[in-house]
Amino acid sequence: MSNPFEREDISYFVLVNDEGQHSLWPEVIDVPAGWRTVLGPESRDACLAHIETSWWDIRPASLVARMTAAKSA
Repeated sequence: MSNPFEREDISYFVLVNDEGQHSLWPEVIDVPAGWRTVLGPESRDACLAHIETSWWDIRPASLVARMTAAKSA
């Protein structure tokens, strides 16, 4: 069996967690707790394109908030 995260012949979701981190997720696997679907089901390429355009800062949201607070202190 091939890796479901690399298959081109199945549909995918784009998931986002509370930290704003994104994940490409195969439709055939249940969405894990703590993640929500923001796109899909779509092709793997469409999901990857969405991640590339919408997740431009890979830092967790909590880190960004701490850094912002430290700058204003």
